[in-house]
Amino acid sequence: MLLLTTYFTLWFLILAASTLLFWVRRRPAPAPLPQPWPRVSILIAARNEEAAIGRCLRAIRALSYPPELVEVLLGDDASTDQTRAVAEAVMPGYTGNFRCITITEPLGLARGKANVLAHLARAATTEFFFITDADIAVPTGWVQGLLPFAQPEVGTVTGLTVVEGPRLFDRLQGLDWLQSLGLVQVVSDFGRPVTAMGNNMLVTRAAYEATGGYEQLPFSVTEDYALFQAVLKQGFTFRNVFRPEVLAASLPISTPGRLLHQRRRWMQGVEALPWWLQGGLLFYAGFYPLLLVLAWVAGPLAAVSVLAAKMLLQGLLAAACYHRAGRRMPWHLLPAFELYTIALTISLSVFRLLPLAFDWKGRVYK
Repeated sequence: MLLLTTYFTLWFLILAASTLLFWVRRRPAPAPLPQPWPRVSILIAARNEEAAIGRCLRAIRALSYPPELVEVLLGDDASTDQTRAVAEAVMPGYTGNFRCITITEPLGLARGKANVLAHLARAATTEFFFITDADIAVPTGWVQGLLPFAQPEVGTVTGLTVVEGPRLFDRLQGLDWLQSLGLVQVVSDFGRPVTAMGNNMLVTRAAYEATGGYEQLPFSVTEDYALFQAVLKQGFTFRNVFRPEVLAASLPISTPGRLLHQRRRWMQGVEALPWWLQGGLLFYAGFYPLLLVLAWVAGPLAAVSVLAAKMLLQGLLAAACYHRAGRRMPWHLLPAFELYTIALTISLSVFRLLPLAFDWKGRVYK
């Protein structure tokens, strides 16, 4: 009981401190946009995205940044569907520069999505690479929201993403994403790098080229994290922006099986995190196993009381995340979210041990 009491006390203290810091910590306001406003490049890697690419490009067309200062580079990664045709049907009349580039050959060490981005970066003609995914709809103020943080010493600027969809499964993914990004923000606010998201990220040309580009980086199924780490090694810093003007909307993962494949791929990035972050995640993940031990040692009532306290405190953190993102907190989802988290944790723990290759858009990587 002494060990259990110590663990749960520390667990709640850490979460309470994180929640308080997220609520009260003041973050610096963005610097003014550089004058005159610079040209920017938007890089999108797409493979078999005919169902999503139209939504993505319509959001790009709706950007409030002057289109004559925007070049949109879509990399069609040998799609076998109508991705290119759908994309080209959306962009007629666009007054910015739009190009759809078919990617067929590897560039250096790059493979998969990293290879597409390597080709697009070489084709880009500006100093700022805005990177997003085909299943993302960026907000109208996306460019103006990220660009002021790209100071000379800053190599990467990461925005904010939430999952949107009508189903309960979709909304639980959204709560999971936003709460997790809130915890990442707490650590990032102390100047400690955690990660970057390749679906909502700005990389300066100077930082990208300093790494040698994706064609010089070892292959990784988490290519955004690999680039983030490479940029930091070159002496650049980073910014994470938790503001509503950079909040992008992602389409949800359609099935639990596909969600497990996505999270298993992300775990490759987790396993490359610094030891202190991995230790913190393991400590955080030990809650449910030790809750079962508590139920056995002290009885179900004690375990239920601890679980209720967890739900309340995590709800306060989630409420802070939704408030700062300009969204309403879905309090009614908290009970279902606990079941979702338990099921995902158990399933992923088993799934990670299976000798499976990584499947990305029909391509398999070991």
